Amino acid sequence: MDLYNESQKRKLEFTTRRHFLKKCSTGLGGIALASLMGPQYMFGSNNTVESFDPGRLPHFLPKAKRVIYLHMAGAPSQLELFDYKPELQKLHGLDCPQSLLEGKRFAFIQGVPKMLGPQFNFKQYGQSGTYVSDALPHFSEIVDDVAIIKSMHTDEFNHAPAQLLLQTGSARSGRPSIGAWVTYGLGSENENLPGYMVLVSGGKNPSAGKNAWGSGFLPSEYQGVQCRNSGDPILYVSNPNGMSRDIRKKSLEAINEINRSEYKEFNDDETLSRIAQYEMAFKMQVSVPDVMDISKEPEYIREMYGAKQGEASFANNCLLARRLVEQGVRFVQLYHWGWDMHGDSKATSLNEGLKTKCGEVDQPMAALVKDLKQRGLLDDTLVVWGGEFGRTPMRENRGGRIMPYYGRDHHTEAYSIWMAGGGVKGGISYGETDEIGYYGIKDRVHIHDLQATILNQLGINHEKFTYNFQGRDFRLTDVHGHVVKDLLI
Repeated sequence: MDLYNESQKRKLEFTTRRHFLKKCSTGLGGIALASLMGPQYMFGSNNTVESFDPGRLPHFLPKAKRVIYLHMAGAPSQLELFDYKPELQKLHGLDCPQSLLEGKRFAFIQGVPKMLGPQFNFKQYGQSGTYVSDALPHFSEIVDDVAIIKSMHTDEFNHAPAQLLLQTGSARSGRPSIGAWVTYGLGSENENLPGYMVLVSGGKNPSAGKNAWGSGFLPSEYQGVQCRNSGDPILYVSNPNGMSRDIRKKSLEAINEINRSEYKEFNDDETLSRIAQYEMAFKMQVSVPDVMDISKEPEYIREMYGAKQGEASFANNCLLARRLVEQGVRFVQLYHWGWDMHGDSKATSLNEGLKTKCGEVDQPMAALVKDLKQRGLLDDTLVVWGGEFGRTPMRENRGGRIMPYYGRDHHTEAYSIWMAGGGVKGGISYGETDEIGYYGIKDRVHIHDLQATILNQLGINHEKFTYNFQGRDFRLTDVHGHVVKDLLI
């Protein structure tokens, strides 16, 4: 009897709060630390790097925790913005040399086009003396925080394939976007918000459509979640009239119970993704309206961006991007449509349309870098800006007919992007093109190199970051790409 009573006494002792706090404090501390570091660290893993497990990333200490990617859909002309070519001005109006045309394929150019000089003036700015055109007066204020890559090149000269190659590593639909890869590997720092969010401005989606932020063969929970500037921030995030949050929660629990039963029967991983998406949608009902409300920002911050409540503008989206990364969103993708300057109308002309587009993005993109910097976020936030390809040094013509306004055709051989923060050197220009901006002649950077470098800054080895699909290990950079180490601190 004494042994029985002693046993019961011990059991009761183990269930008291005093015993729990006395004996389990170390475990509680470990759980607290892991929750601060992120949900991916909540449970240990003995897996090796050779066998990829997203819970084990990053592969090494990252310089950046998050990415804001500003994609100018349609491809801005580098020759009017960043790549200063005074020699091209001297050739303005002359016939294009045959050596630049023979064996080349263009999207529209036929016959012999005329050479076209830069349509804006350039000056040097900052301590770095970086050349920037007068189309970007606000950007000229942040050049010492920015690395401009002038030797980008790609494989595709049509918009949709080029956008897909840039964002997914393949010119064909079906591959995961870079944001989906990153979120799959690293997750979100906020369990109440998606890890990958998308904002669109300019009036249209990019030519590649929503494939540009899709999850491809990765679980669908990693696709980009598109947000809006008016109405519901995300479609259907609000409850229907007459449905309370408690009823919504009960219906969600019932749906997920059915999904769990279906998973037990069919063992389909996509069913688990469906459960995760329902649960995330429920959490977003509270978190998204708050983070997407720019009226909570001080007036001077909204003025700095040029943001106005309710507008579907690039300025609003830049401010929202800062708010989202501040709340732990891992990858924020902004698309701004309308940069396809062929010169077939005033709106698509270099001296009119391009000036308008620059006016829409110049102030907010500079404000974004300044704002991140003043908040101490730029050091570990990587900002990337650019289009899907470049523009030719010759004037657009079609079938020998010169366009009514100044414009340039699509060009794969050379174009410019810029990067800031996240362990990237500031105040540098990397790579070089020839005297007319036709070919990259020094330190050329391919799309896959850019992707490898972005992943590297997030602590990911692009060669080891793979996903097995239909019997093959896939990666974002396919079998290509190298990290551009000269860009990095």
